[in-house]
Amino acid sequence: MARLFEVAHRLEARVEAALGAVGLSLAKFGVLKVLAEAGDSLPLSQLAERIQCVRSNITQLVDRLEADGLVRRLDDPDDRRVVRAALTQAGRDSFGEGIRIVAAQERAVTEALGQSDAAALNGALRQL
Repeated sequence: MARLFEVAHRLEARVEAALGAVGLSLAKFGVLKVLAEAGDSLPLSQLAERIQCVRSNITQLVDRLEADGLVRRLDDPDDRRVVRAALTQAGRDSFGEGIRIVAAQERAVTEALGQSDAAALNGALRQL
């Protein structure tokens, strides 16, 4: 288990560094991904649920994304108490760049392992 956690930590750090080169983090990328997949704005409470974090953390994360120009807050037309988050065009562009970066990192891992070892690892991880 310790080795699995160590490798996971190293891979996470590698992806964080690659995303950091374009001003993203895994957390920011995760929010952009959820919003892109939703195809519309989401209430902050739903966003927090989907990325499995507490509301205070999602507020801070959306604050940073808004400051970066990647997300904007919207009033909910049906409930004045609800605040929604929506991707900006810059957010869509940044998400696209993030997808390319993550895919490149996945390819690098697969290439380092080779096809058969990568497939075996993928199968073993699915069982866990």
